[in-house]
Amino acid sequence: MLATQSKLAYHLNKYYTERTMSRKSMLASRVFEVGKTITDILKEVETQEPRFISTLNEVDGRLDGLDVISPTEFQVAFYLNQMGVFNFVDDGSIPGCAVLKLSDGRKRSMSLWVEFITASGYLSARKVRARFHTLVGQAIDRCNYRSCVKLMTDSTDVILLIRDVYTVRVIPAFKCTGIWPRSASHWPDPKVQWPMVNKVAEVKSNGFNLLSMQIPMSVERHSNAESDAWVMSFTHSEEVLISGGCRRRCLSILKTLRDRHLDFAGKSLNNYHMKTLVLYECEKHPREEEWIEVCIGDRLLGILIQFISCLQCRRFPHYFLPGVDLLAGSNPAILETAARTVWRLAREVITNGTNLDSL
Repeated sequence: MLATQSKLAYHLNKYYTERTMSRKSMLASRVFEVGKTITDILKEVETQEPRFISTLNEVDGRLDGLDVISPTEFQVAFYLNQMGVFNFVDDGSIPGCAVLKLSDGRKRSMSLWVEFITASGYLSARKVRARFHTLVGQAIDRCNYRSCVKLMTDSTDVILLIRDVYTVRVIPAFKCTGIWPRSASHWPDPKVQWPMVNKVAEVKSNGFNLLSMQIPMSVERHSNAESDAWVMSFTHSEEVLISGGCRRRCLSILKTLRDRHLDFAGKSLNNYHMKTLVLYECEKHPREEEWIEVCIGDRLLGILIQFISCLQCRRFPHYFLPGVDLLAGSNPAILETAARTVWRLAREVITNGTNLDSL
């Protein structure tokens, strides 16, 4: 058994070196190219409007704040200058979302964001996004990027098309540190022995982000209030949780498989699905010794089997917000094709683990 594990681990690591590392190198050059353009535009936005803070910085050779959704699709959080006099309200009425309401006794005129506050006292994500959309359009002109950057007009989100190849979604956001949303209060599951207490404390202390973006298809429409709601994001918390052992290497291999075999029309499956699968696998295998290098084949197979189940059931719960389905709105035919493809990949790993060229 150990010999089989070791052989599979050896060939998966060989695959990582030959295929995944080349993917990483290609993405690094694209991120550099896209990052330079976006940084210039966002700095110009900050110059026009100091309430918007450009926080896209290079840290350890990578751009902190830029997420790779797929090889041609990127996402950037553009942080706003503190919430100040607003209360965070997460009543579950819009799954995966929350609202920011003016504190009791506070007048609209006392807020830094007075023009974006509704008559009911809510800070409107839609109004903030509309203002940001205008600022980005002006910044593109001032930075002389009009010939290579287009601001898409078919969405209320700020989506830039760079050189007719790369799409970058730039999202106004608030950092919420030191608090934890009610919708995620079930986490961590007391019956699961992962993560360790100190890591749970770190995650909850770091908090989460609130994003001003169109309510995703994964959220059921409930009322007109959703246009004023903010989408909850746990990107930083997820990065903390997948550190250690072979978790990141496993995720990198999954991303490579997605790019090579599961890049369907409409981007039904992206890197976020892969990360979520790794998080669920961590719960199933909570001990660190289950994530040593020799176990990478077992963990990858477990993830692929879970992936098949999600695709066939057509339900993929968000890790922190199980009421949000990450497959909602996806084309059933694409999900069926994806399930067959993932099964083929799993079968290839099981039956031909010493020759992974077809992957």
